Parts: sequence; structure tokens; C-alpha cells
Amino acid sequence: MTPRTLALSLLLLLPMAGGAQTVPENMEQVQLSFAPVVKAAAPAVVNIYATRVVARQDSPFAHDPVFERFFRQFGAAQPEVQNSLGSGVIVAADGIVVTNYHVVGQATDIRVVLNDRREFEAEVMLGDEEADLAVLRLKEASGLPVLPIRNSDEVQVGDLVLAIGNPFGVGQTVSSGIVSGLARSSLQVGQGRGYFIQTDAAINPGNSGGALVDTAGRLVGINTAILTRDGGSNGIGFAIPSNLVASVVAQAEGGATVFARPWAGLSGQGMDAALAESLGLERPDGVLVSGLHPASPFAALGIKPGDVILTVDGAVTNTPQEMMFRLAARGVGSDAEVAWLADGEQRDGRVALIAPPDDPPADPQTVTARVPLRGLTVARINPAQIAAHDLPLMAEGVVITDVQDFAAGSGLQPGDILLALNGQAVTEPSEVMELALMQTRVWVADVVRQGQAMRLRFRI
Repeated sequence: MTPRTLALSLLLLLPMAGGAQTVPENMEQVQLSFAPVVKAAAPAVVNIYATRVVARQDSPFAHDPVFERFFRQFGAAQPEVQNSLGSGVIVAADGIVVTNYHVVGQATDIRVVLNDRREFEAEVMLGDEEADLAVLRLKEASGLPVLPIRNSDEVQVGDLVLAIGNPFGVGQTVSSGIVSGLARSSLQVGQGRGYFIQTDAAINPGNSGGALVDTAGRLVGINTAILTRDGGSNGIGFAIPSNLVASVVAQAEGGATVFARPWAGLSGQGMDAALAESLGLERPDGVLVSGLHPASPFAALGIKPGDVILTVDGAVTNTPQEMMFRLAARGVGSDAEVAWLADGEQRDGRVALIAPPDDPPADPQTVTARVPLRGLTVARINPAQIAAHDLPLMAEGVVITDVQDFAAGSGLQPGDILLALNGQAVTEPSEVMELALMQTRVWVADVVRQGQAMRLRFRI
């Protein structure tokens, strides 16, 4: 392929006036340059320098549930200052910046440097580790350049994109490529879980939180991670779609400090050829519903286990992660059009997108008496607790929500489902409070941790 043929091929992918794709009519149109796009978009991409202070534990037994309590004094914890480097995108002229959570999470000091070398102190408005997104507010900022946000559902494989960020701290850098894949949801990328846009535009350390823009200079994603074996960029990078970014930013601007995800109250699995054949389906499309919580809004719609959810708002959903991305992008308080297959017939309806209900009331209670389990906090399991601690969908009973003070040496952890204390079953927080007053030096706790039944024996 000659350079002129390549330029013609690339130019045909660019949106012309009115959105139509046309054949270039002269050499001026053939000469391809991203300079106008970069000139418009780069001022809204910033460099972020974050500092956090962490306690460093030299003991090899740190965080070990069995041996940690025997080696508490082995290797005293020393404070350590960690610095992180990343990028961010200005999405509001009054200084609202979006970046990756892993760039600024738990930071004690955040400094943001603009393309024109102005510097601002920043504070975190909202952080969400699961989505790997954080929203910052620059102090005393106004009239800043802004990157417009594009509907990421319009992005197609093969679209030209630019990645703008600060790789390796060398300064703002632009790399070009294409969208090489969509609906990447079967793997965990970096700290984020969910649904990603894949690109072959070079993304390296320091690009995290930077912009992935289209050829019109609109934000289509936040660069978050690369897939690599040697630490370098191998042409497979991932970006968080702009629709989810817009939802997170909207909640932050509304005053939220924690991102509220709609609660589906269901479990499911992606379809494959064998499963589709067993269900009599022509194609392996959709998500097979394997479980439904009684309070699920999908159950209220009439969906039941064994049904197949085909689309959400007209978009095909082939994995549970993809379906949850669609719901999260819509946001709590709205609704979504759902198409599903039940008893061989396609049905349609609108599902209400709600926060996980705190019903029955969680009734959190903390042991405060001077007893070995002082500092243990437990709550009744309900949909809100299931979502907060990633518990099994149909979990019941009591969950540990915090472990402080004396109880910190027990080996119990937040998210443990507490089944029994010293052989006595517990189903309510009040029962735990009564048993915590037991006069004994040896304790036995039966718990379920990440789906595994465990028995912890400890002295405090």
C-alpha cells in the first residue's frame, strides 16, 4: 500500500461535515494530520501528581489470618510516602477533573498541572475503586478548557482514536490508533472491573486517567490500563467508556461522595454455543438468569430464573458485566428498556433502576463493652449489605462490617458472614451482642468468607 493510498484509507474513516463519509477531491484533503484535533483537546488533559502516606509492615506474617497475631511486634510498621503519577481530563470549566481511582485513591496531597503549566491543588469529590474512576475538584479554578463527552455507544471497532496523557512522566504525549475491540468484559483490567473499550493506541504508565478521544476531539473513554507481560505497551490498552464516566461525574456534581450503582438483584452467566443449544436458541446471545432476589426490580418485571436477558436499552448484553455497565451508565432513579426471552417468546418491559434496598433494616451494632470482641461491628444481611460486601445473592443472617480495637486480633474480617460464636448459631445482630459478653478466654467463630466456610480459633 502506497503512502497516498494509506492516507486516502485513513481519511475515509474521518467524519466530514454533516457526519457523511466522502471521497477526497484534492491533495489538500488527502493530507492527513491530527494536529487540529490535538490542539483542541490537549489543553483539557492534565498531569496529576498524588502523594499518600502508608504504613509499611516488614513482617512476612502481616495480614496472615493465622500467624499475624503471634508476630505483632515482629517488624514494626513504618510510615512510607508513596508518589503516583497519572493523567486526568477536565470535564467542567469550574475545575471538575476525572481520572483513575488508582492514581489518587487514599492520596493525602494532589497536585494538578495543566497543559499551560498552571498548577492547582485538588481534592477528591467522589472515588469508586470498582470502576477505577475518581472525580476531583481543582481549588480556585474557573474558565478552564473542557473536553466534550461523546456517547460511547456510538463508538465502533475501527474508529480512529487518540490517547493523550503523560506516559512515564516525560510530559504530555499523543499516540494514535484505532478502537480494536468493544465489550471487553470477561477480564479484570487493572483495578477496574466491568466493561472496556480496547485500543491499540499506545498507553503506558502515566497515561492512566488520560483521555481517549475521537477525531472530532470528543472524549470516548478514560485510559486505565494495558495488557502486558513485560511492563511495556504491546498494543492492547483499555479505556473506561465515556457513558459510565458521565454518570460518575453527574453524581459527583450532585454532591455524592460514593458512586451509587443500580441494583439488579440477579445472578447470571453469559451464553455460549453449548448453553444456547440446550435452550433451543439459534444464537448464543444474552445473559441467562440463574438466580433472582425476591426484592429484585427484574423479578418485579416478571423475569424469572431460566429466562435470557437479550438487550438493555436496545444494546446487546452478552455478559453480566456488560449488563451491569448499561445499568450503571443509566444511573439510579431512571429506568431502562429490557428485552428478554421467556418460554421461547421475546418480551419487553421497563425496569426501575433502584439502589439496593436497606430492607429489612441492617440494624448495625458494635460491641462496646470491655470484652475481648470490643470493636466488632455486625449488621443484618439485606440487599444493601449484599451489594456493599459482595455477598452471595441469597445470603442471610449476620455480616461483619468492621473490626477494630480488641477484635482486630481475632482474624475476623469485614465481609465475613458470621454463622456461630462458640458453637451457638447467630441470625441477628442482637444475638452477637449477647454472645460477645460471654466469659471465656478461647473463642471459636464459624464464618463464610468469599464463599468458603471457615472456623477461626483465637485468644484475645
